[in-house]
This record gives sequence, structure tokens and C-alpha cells, in this order.
Amino acid sequence: MKKVPNRNQFSKILGLSLIAFLFFASPSIAQDDSAAEPAATEAEGSGDAKKGKALFNQNCAACHALNRKMTGPALQNVESRLSEEEGLDREWLYAWIKNSPGVIKSGDAYANKVYAEYNQAAMTAFPTLSNSDIDDILAYTAAPPPAAPAAAAGSAETAAGGSANSSGISNEIILGALVLVFGLLVVMLLLVNKTLQRIAQANGIVVEKADAAKRTPIWKAFAQNQFLVLVTAIILLLGSAYFAYGWMMQVGVDQGYAPIQPIHYSHKIHAGDNKIECKYCHSSARVSKTSGIPSLNVCMNCHKSIYEYTGNPEGPSQEDLENGYTNDFYTGEIKKLYKAVGWDEQNQKYTGESQPVEWVRIHNLPDFAYFNHSQHVSVAGVECQTCHGPVEEMEIMYQYSPLTMGWCIDCHRETNVKVEGNEYYEKIHAELSKKYGVENLTAAQLGGLECGKCHY
Repeated sequence: MKKVPNRNQFSKILGLSLIAFLFFASPSIAQDDSAAEPAATEAEGSGDAKKGKALFNQNCAACHALNRKMTGPALQNVESRLSEEEGLDREWLYAWIKNSPGVIKSGDAYANKVYAEYNQAAMTAFPTLSNSDIDDILAYTAAPPPAAPAAAAGSAETAAGGSANSSGISNEIILGALVLVFGLLVVMLLLVNKTLQRIAQANGIVVEKADAAKRTPIWKAFAQNQFLVLVTAIILLLGSAYFAYGWMMQVGVDQGYAPIQPIHYSHKIHAGDNKIECKYCHSSARVSKTSGIPSLNVCMNCHKSIYEYTGNPEGPSQEDLENGYTNDFYTGEIKKLYKAVGWDEQNQKYTGESQPVEWVRIHNLPDFAYFNHSQHVSVAGVECQTCHGPVEEMEIMYQYSPLTMGWCIDCHRETNVKVEGNEYYEKIHAELSKKYGVENLTAAQLGGLECGKCHY
């Protein structure tokens, strides 16, 4: 009897591969103590900085920032700065915050200096804030700024979860272990194949390849069958006609069109996260044929105070990071707005050097089609999402609906006329409902399918 070599080596190779995998994949239990979240540091002196932050955001953040000038001055270490530079104590701050106009009228030198510096715009008085509330706010302004994280928020490494300190194992080690195991498996398969061949040879088994019978090539047999050729030709002609018709019917239909705009505007952030109503920016949709493009002063109503994007508390999503939508990206787009409108961040005033923003139009009906936004928005009460889709979820605005004639006609056939609070439609509805014998009247029954309604 012949011996078959290598047949007892499989268990050894399998065991070695398992040991190697466990060795490389075992997570490191040694953690860097510096990665632990630092405990919150309380500011020296009286007041609760944590409560002060909430009060600051509620009452002060609209006009003040800690480290930069806005509508009002920066408030980082405001108490110590006023004490060192102006000789003013906390009692002065109590009086100023609770009744700044009164302090100005009293003739206080520093109060009038600040009043003149900021274009004689008096600070809003906060008489409801107690001394303890102000102590909390001052503690927040005196607290040291939080240390910068080791890795920038929104970086690709953090998003991928590849930090060795957070998981205890790096992607390179895992990848190397997997490559090693895969290589061992390939070697094992080769040895199994070789051993099986030796076993067959030892037992006198000869594997022979049977000669394939000569057959007529498929293409030649198909060409000789006239019936199959005729049926195939008919199918190809009908299919070509179908796809040609479908392609021609898409001419002029821009559904899904999403051009790149000169300033990246995220509807998901404005209409979704911040719940800004569509008609706040597109106010002319209530009274005009067009919805209008909001002027830049509408943007500056908010962005005079919102000069940077801080993002959601949970941080940017993986999808946003893959597309480059980081906090720095959005802050850069705000800077583009400032440049276009001519806003000087440092001095908090307009320079007069503005430039137009060349927005790219997305929804564009043909000239021969008439559409009135006010008729649909104000009279019919149609929601913006009916035609424009889930705008509050769109990072980049695109054409959601096909806006074809058939799409509009289907809507007119299915939508009932809104008659509440409209005497004109109530009278017509009463007459036509008797004519058609229905309780609810659709836009089509009211004349919404007449050619002259949209084409004239």
C-alpha cells in the first residue's frame, strides 16, 4: 500500500491559521488615559457655568459671541476685562444688564462710550434676570474655552471608526490578519487538490476527458431556422419602437435636474433642521405668479448673527462626510454670502461693495404654459411639497416632479376644489355640483382641463 504524503498536515495548518488570527485580532486592552473625556471644569468664582451657558444662549447669543464682535462686543472674560481696563465691578454689570438705557441716561462714561461705538443702539434691558442669573452668565463667559479634540470633528478617520484609541485595534491589523487567513486557505485548497490527485493515482484511478461530440454551432442553427429569425426580427422592431417612443417623450422633461449653485444652500438644514417655513424666503408665492428668489437681505436677517455652522449635537452623518459636508464647509458658504452682500464681519456693517449671485434656475416651464403660484398656494391651499417633493430632506435642491402636461391634468382630475371661506367658489360650486350631481367638485369639473386656462 502506497503512502499519501501531506494528508495529516491539514489540522496543523488549520490550527496555525486560527492561532495567527486570534493573535492579530485580539483587541488591545491598554487604553490611553488621555482619551477619556475630561471632567467639566467649573469656572472660578461664584456662578454655575453650565446654567450660564443656557441663559447666554437664550438671552445673549442673538447679539453677542464669546470670542468675536457681533451686534454687540465679545463677552469672553468681560468681567475681568472691565475691571482691569475700566475699573468697573460686578455691581455695574448688574445695573447695565438689567437696565442699560437707564445707565446711559445717568451719564456713565463707559456706557455712553459703548452706546456711541455701536451706532447708538442700546442693549435690550433684561429686568427679569436676577443677580444669580447674571452670576451664572458671567461664570460661563469666564470659563476657559473647551480644549480642541484630538481629531477634528467630521474627519474621515473618525467617521470610519478607525481610531486605535477608541476601538483598541487598527484597521491595518485587521486587514493584515484577514489577508493572512485568506492566503492560508488558498494554500490549504492547493494541498487538498494535490492530495486528492495522489490518492486517485495510488488507487489506480485514471480521469479521462471525454471527447465532446461535434455539434452544429448555435448561431448557425439559429440562422437556418427561418421562423426564429422572423420572430426575433419582429421582437427587435417592437422593442426598438417602444424605447424610441419613451426616449422622445422625455424630451424637455428635466425631472431630477440638480445644478450646482454658486453658494451651496441646504434646504435640509434650513427647512428641515431649523423648521423655516418655505414662504418665509419665497414670500411672493402667496401673491404672485412666481415664487421668487429671496434677496440676500432675507438671508442676512439670520446670518448677521449666525456666522458659522456648528452642526447637529450628534455631529455630521457618514453620508455628509462622504460628500464633504463638514462644519467648515458650511461656514465657508456663509463667508461667500458675506462677500456677495458686502458684509464686514469685524466691524459689523455693510461696506457697499456687493456682487450679484448668479443662481441657476431649476424649475422652468415652457413659455407657452401659464402657472400661477398664488392661485395654487393661497386659493387652493396646495402644500409646496405636493409639487416640489420633500424639500426639507434635500441637501441639494432638484426637480422632484416631471412637470409635464399629463402630470398637471391628473392633479386637476383628482384634486377637489377648496371652497371654504371663498364666496366666489362657493357660488360656482353650488351651481356645478347640481349639474354634475356630486358633492365635491374637482378642478377639472371647474374648468381645469380647458386649454385656455394654461395656454393663451
